[in-house]
Amino acid sequence: MQHFASDNYAGICPEALQALLAANTGHAPAYGDDEWTRRASDRLREVFATDCDVYFVFNGTAANSLALASLCQSYHSVICHELAHVETDECGGPEFFSNGSKLLPARGEGGKLTPEAVREVIARRSDIHYPKPRVVTLTQATEIGTVYRPAEIAAIAELAHANGLRVHMDGARFANAIASLGAAPADITWRAGVDVLCFGGTKMGLPVGEAVIFFDRKLSEDFAWRCKQAGQLASKMRFLSAPWLGVLDGDVWLRHAAHANAMAQRLAAGLSGIPGARLLFPVEANGVFVELPPAVLEGLRARGWRFYTFIGAGGARFMCAWDIAPESVDALLADVRALSS
Repeated sequence: MQHFASDNYAGICPEALQALLAANTGHAPAYGDDEWTRRASDRLREVFATDCDVYFVFNGTAANSLALASLCQSYHSVICHELAHVETDECGGPEFFSNGSKLLPARGEGGKLTPEAVREVIARRSDIHYPKPRVVTLTQATEIGTVYRPAEIAAIAELAHANGLRVHMDGARFANAIASLGAAPADITWRAGVDVLCFGGTKMGLPVGEAVIFFDRKLSEDFAWRCKQAGQLASKMRFLSAPWLGVLDGDVWLRHAAHANAMAQRLAAGLSGIPGARLLFPVEANGVFVELPPAVLEGLRARGWRFYTFIGAGGARFMCAWDIAPESVDALLADVRALSS
């Protein structure tokens, strides 16, 4: 049975697994001084069409926390959306690894920050008693499944840079955003003003691992030491980096992300015709947020379906992973219909 609680439920996609197994040959230098890590880093530079610094870490919490810490001193602050993962689901990781940099949440429709929201936080106070804003962080795709357009990112980045702030992007579902927009990866990152991207690998079919990409290489000074100190320097780095080759070559990552997005659209279309079901947000990536009667939610759980209802935006969240089959979507819809009748 396939589930919709999280795209982390899915296994390793076959292309990543094949690349992982291909790297399991004999001895290779440790700590990233291997051919797979070099090739994966170069491949990412090709994907983003720029000479960037690339670091591989185990998970998204480490990627976001260490990236933000590299941009901040302890007396700085990070402007984020009130629903951002760094605010609601990182267990204080960004504050911990930055030795105290404060997160400053802001509101925004559709899970997205706006230049006006960022400007309000920047202008709130400038005295020495208040943590000095230093970074704006954007989540792409957002925690409620919406997607920032290139112009939206560029407008926020322009404001941030004009005020001496850096721009970080939490791209746990970056692949889904790219597949949704049909844009070049560069167009919603460094060309739009993003300084650092945490590119999610796990949710797009890798066994483990995220890539922290510094488009401004001056910002990555000593980042390798941060990774080591935080327990994120893999001794057998090739097994973290090799699966990236499996999904980047031939644009496999985009094909899997497009499929996940299509399954979310299929689910949303089916839900929209069921009495008592109300979609809460536009479905622009691989997540569907819907309001359903409590009895329907209880009935779905009793039938074995797994999904979340604790996400800050409310309603029930159904995430479509890279491998979700149309039959699984249809089976879920059939149960929703039966329980709603």
